[in-house]
Amino acid sequence: MNLKILGSIAIVAGTAIGAGMLALPLATAAMGLLPALLLMLVIWGISAYTSLLMLEVNLRSGVGDNLHAITGKALGKTGQLIQSAAFLSLLFALTAAYLTGGADLLVLKAKAWFDMTLDGQDAVLLFTLALGSFAALGVGWVDKLSRGLFSAMIVMLVLVVLFLLPEVNMNTLLEQAPTDSYANVWLAAVPVVFTSFGFHVCIATLVRYLDGDTVSLRKVLLIGSGIPLACYLLWLLVTLGTVGGDTIHGFGGSLSKLISALQAISEQPLVSKCIGLFADLALITSFLGVTLSLFDFSAELIRAKSNFVGRLQTWLLTFIPPLACALYLPEGFSALLGFAAVPLVVIIIFLPIAIALKQRRESPEGYKVAGGKPAMALMALLGIGIIAAQLYATLGA
Repeated sequence: MNLKILGSIAIVAGTAIGAGMLALPLATAAMGLLPALLLMLVIWGISAYTSLLMLEVNLRSGVGDNLHAITGKALGKTGQLIQSAAFLSLLFALTAAYLTGGADLLVLKAKAWFDMTLDGQDAVLLFTLALGSFAALGVGWVDKLSRGLFSAMIVMLVLVVLFLLPEVNMNTLLEQAPTDSYANVWLAAVPVVFTSFGFHVCIATLVRYLDGDTVSLRKVLLIGSGIPLACYLLWLLVTLGTVGGDTIHGFGGSLSKLISALQAISEQPLVSKCIGLFADLALITSFLGVTLSLFDFSAELIRAKSNFVGRLQTWLLTFIPPLACALYLPEGFSALLGFAAVPLVVIIIFLPIAIALKQRRESPEGYKVAGGKPAMALMALLGIGIIAAQLYATLGA
């Protein structure tokens, strides 16, 4: 396996692994470990299939095309409008989630470091101003910073898992939180888990990078998506097996309470610092990547100039909508991540299916994902199910 393939696998895994990992225990705690693992495997299967379908439409459209261009070729301006709206909604939802989670951790830090009680809305504003400014610096700065932070995050993840594994209790691991409806628990968990496997935005880049080598690209996508699956399974094992599903369910989606509970398990200050640093790095790396993409997309949308006024206008468009959500919607970190599942379904399930069906009608030759129309129909039904789950959880039916 050459270095380009290894690097591409790292890109896929790195795009998926991030702040979404922190929400997984909060979203799945009431299910118990085995149901959570089953859900994780099913969602991984959906993610792997849809990544191969997106690979197919990329290869058939032409090496070098991004998703916007591919959609335009197959579905015209209407398809591009839907794709752009879904992409913008996805980035807004993810940014709002990371602002909420970042503020939650900032409140925790203020209490631990300065014994100061920081108001939640003040924390959101501080986090936005402190880290949101990086988006305006451009891709060069963010790329360098993100690579270093992501490498440190992976090191912290390995250390945290190694530290916590000996503390896992089998009775704690297998317990289920009491709840009025396990159906509601499943419906709330599905969108969050689905969003945690959203690495598909890097596929067009990888197709260009590997010169359309189908065999290598399939290997990259399957192995690259398998690494987050393994990391998520280990993370659930150490969180549910130490803190306990019943206790985590009682946190009400609070990220700071989860981190505090994990830090309280070990009496070693080093372990506590590693847990806190891992949470910080996971959230910050995801926040930087998403806000950079949102900033660039917003700049293109309003055709902003590259001077100070233009970048300020772009910054305001980038952060005001998600900031409003983070300030005035009390749902919390994992719930806001769940909202992102709706536009993500459109981008990685519905649009690729529509594009692939048209491409196959026009030209039967070329790479095809196995399963044909039955597999696409199943994916479409599962996509509808994910959206229905999020709507049900949001409306509290």
